[in-house]
Amino acid sequence: MNLDEPYICIPGVPNFRDIGGYAITSEKNKQVRRNVIFRSAFPRQILDPKSGRAKNKIQLFNISHVFDLRSENEFLKSRVYDRRRWLWSATFRVSAPVFRPEDYNPHTLACQFKESGSGPEGFVQIFDKILESASHPENKARPFAQILELLSSKTNKPPAQPILIHCDLGTDRTAVICALILSLCGVSDLDVAKDYHQSGIELASHLKCNAVKLEEDPVFKSAGGTAADAKILVSTREDNMLCFLKYLREKHGSIKQCIKNHKLLDDDGISRLRKNMIVDAAKNHSIARAWDR
Repeated sequence: MNLDEPYICIPGVPNFRDIGGYAITSEKNKQVRRNVIFRSAFPRQILDPKSGRAKNKIQLFNISHVFDLRSENEFLKSRVYDRRRWLWSATFRVSAPVFRPEDYNPHTLACQFKESGSGPEGFVQIFDKILESASHPENKARPFAQILELLSSKTNKPPAQPILIHCDLGTDRTAVICALILSLCGVSDLDVAKDYHQSGIELASHLKCNAVKLEEDPVFKSAGGTAADAKILVSTREDNMLCFLKYLREKHGSIKQCIKNHKLLDDDGISRLRKNMIVDAAKNHSIARAWDR
């Protein structure tokens, strides 16, 4: 897959892209279905009254559900996510916080550095906490289960309804659920890691600002963090995701078993998801590409 291909320019919606189009390693000439699963950062700027062009463009994808993985704390802090102002009548916004209010920690990266430094091992811990929190029996939002159940629905017509998944930047919580979906479909770890890494390319300017903010974090400072450490911590290095996927296989035996152990889907649900999401490569065309012709 061309690295530029997944990106779709939607003014006011950073890091917006389709995760479809990746090859299925065990099935020749098969790919993940395009035009179904879109991922992005929080679409702040689309709330601008002048963002009509962006709203019109995003509506062409016929997105049925928008899954907001941010915590209630973040939602209340932003105070700008007004359904009437940017969503449209055919789309259902799903508040699906990965973290419960008592679990949300705005100093996550700083704490990670204090405990594990800036290596991939720290990101494995963060990603695992995301997965554990998203699938915790006391998390009534059931964020990952809701997404996977919709994608594996028996009644979807077409087989998979287009959805948008976002958190704040789309680099951690969104990255974990998208990695699980791609891995369930049979995408190689290298391609899953490339998809994760592309967020860093798209969000380069945002991540630079985040690095500066991290340098000022008191927890980060107390741990002796440097500007170089901060830059590494806000990046989306492929090794972070590769180590996480390796960890899940060592812990559960396979990604499929990981999904089952966390009670996100059973065998039948996983089979339906694969049936809905795997298609012939020759027929797997991007709607966005058609606009550019």
